[in-house]
Amino acid sequence: MPIGAGIRLTIREDLEVRTINRVRAGAVIAAGVFALSACAGNSSKSSGSSSSSPNGSSSSTSAASNGKPTLEIGVQGPLSGANQALGLNIDWGVKLAVQQANAKGDLPFNLAVKEADDQGDQSKGADAANLLIQDQKVIGSVGPAFSGPTAASGALYSAANLVAVSPSATRPSLTSSGYKTFYRVVANDSVQGPAAADYMAKVLKAPNVYVVDDKSQYGQGLSTAIVAELKKDGVTVETDSAAAGTQDYSQLASKVAGSPAKAMYYAGYYADGGVFAKALKAAGYGGTMLSGDGSKDPNFITTAGQDAAQGWQFTCPCLDAGSDPKYAAFATAYKSLANAAPGTYSIEGYDAANVIISVLKTLNTATPTRQQVADAVGKVDYQGLSKEIKFTPTGDISGTSIYAYKISGDQISLIGDISKLISGGS
Repeated sequence: MPIGAGIRLTIREDLEVRTINRVRAGAVIAAGVFALSACAGNSSKSSGSSSSSPNGSSSSTSAASNGKPTLEIGVQGPLSGANQALGLNIDWGVKLAVQQANAKGDLPFNLAVKEADDQGDQSKGADAANLLIQDQKVIGSVGPAFSGPTAASGALYSAANLVAVSPSATRPSLTSSGYKTFYRVVANDSVQGPAAADYMAKVLKAPNVYVVDDKSQYGQGLSTAIVAELKKDGVTVETDSAAAGTQDYSQLASKVAGSPAKAMYYAGYYADGGVFAKALKAAGYGGTMLSGDGSKDPNFITTAGQDAAQGWQFTCPCLDAGSDPKYAAFATAYKSLANAAPGTYSIEGYDAANVIISVLKTLNTATPTRQQVADAVGKVDYQGLSKEIKFTPTGDISGTSIYAYKISGDQISLIGDISKLISGGS
């Protein structure tokens, strides 16, 4: 439903500069894009608008004269650095959810977004979390996005009673570490790992698989789950590691190429995965090459080059909102705001923010406490765009869907739901 034109987002120029392969300029939001709010949510469906900069400042685009107080939803993730695209995808999804909530106007407060940039680095996770925790206007956080920073900050969020709803941190141990306020809206790697393994064994029919991880919390967690399931499937497995930031993958690529592996799985992020892909191409490896959700981004193709990237496949507990007509309204609204199509975890970031917003609407007070919000998130049953969101007692999402994707040309396209591919369904 259209609202008055003339709402402008003020986005710091440094955010534009740090964006990989896309223009992140401030956008004037066209009237009519807010119809998306009718596409998702339960009885507390919501819509909104806000902007902020990665150093933690924030601002609401609602009229200051409406007399309402302002609350903030935090975003913690890699908003700069080698793998920033994944964090920015989430950030813009949150901004869209907040923008729609403010536009709808039925909350007893204005919402703003406050960003905390951890660069996807575990050593920066605590500082980023504390930036949000120390701001009493922050009533909930979307993120941390990556597993390493989550491990570094989960206990801090818990001690502050501040809910952290991650759209992408998948290391299994995160929900068994005693974090009282941590939830995630995607299946963890105890689900993705076995699905990836079964896909290689039963769909690709690879009798030998080489698994490489990047020594990160994410990469090691995913690779461990994959290797365990491959062995259950009777597949012969070789493993190796190359730390994130490795400059020369030629020796490792030669080992993979010289092995009998018919498939190779890289558990790491796109900035390194693309470099590894180049090395595998140069080494002449002819098997099927795969990676996980951390590499599923167009920047993988940019880094590897189209020739080396061709045929790579990805597993991901995420939906491709940019090409499915079912999500056309979301994609249009997102692109109007971000000046870029939604990417990996954009829709999950949007849903994570709306989980918090739905709880705030249900509480219906201008002064909700962090404890009230955290308690209510744990009990939520919210129909998001990506899935129905209900959490187990440990904070995991109750759904288990994992999808396979493939690079063709300069596009990453959906192959299908892995469980259906294995069973022969469509």
